[in-house]
Amino acid sequence: MTTTAPAVDRLLDDGSGRRPRADARRNVERLVVAARQAAAEGGEITAHEIARRAGVGIGTFYRRTGSLEALLEAVLGEVLGEIVAEGDEALADPDPWAGFTRFALSYIHLRNELCDVNKRLGNVLDHSRAELRDRIHLLVERAQQAGAMRTDVTWEDVAFLMVAASSTGSHTLGLQAGAGQWDRNLQVVLDGLRTPGPGILPGEPPTLVP
Repeated sequence: MTTTAPAVDRLLDDGSGRRPRADARRNVERLVVAARQAAAEGGEITAHEIARRAGVGIGTFYRRTGSLEALLEAVLGEVLGEIVAEGDEALADPDPWAGFTRFALSYIHLRNELCDVNKRLGNVLDHSRAELRDRIHLLVERAQQAGAMRTDVTWEDVAFLMVAASSTGSHTLGLQAGAGQWDRNLQVVLDGLRTPGPGILPGEPPTLVP
């Protein structure tokens, strides 16, 4: 379950050590949620759009965040932290394949959100990419050593495959993506990586647009 606490706390920290008012915290929580929703949906990421989604005025937006960039930097750090934490939890799973698949599912759902925010900020992820690469590398290596993943692919291959699974738009060739399309795509990728035996496809197949 996603939590907005890290981003909210960062935005509310004015260095005074004083506890913010309850209404101030609620407004910042709404703004963080709205920013993340806009990024996850591929929507417009502007101060006015985020304020509209949060149900607050533009004056409240700037009073509580300082700037759009400050809000997005806090959100970026939060999403990055969630992905890295998912990687750490996956590495602690006694079943290497179960840990990898859980991380992969979380990653594809958070990645688009991460990339949209990062793009709006001007690509500031360089210092954090190493952490993400490290988690993927370790998870793939662990699954391969356990005999659960084919060994003729590299962790770099896997990174690209997860991106491919999460890059599907909602339409192609006159077809509408089915429910859980990203999850279905990922399951096909996982079946191609796993040794042996495919899993059960989640969600629903695409349908022809009328």
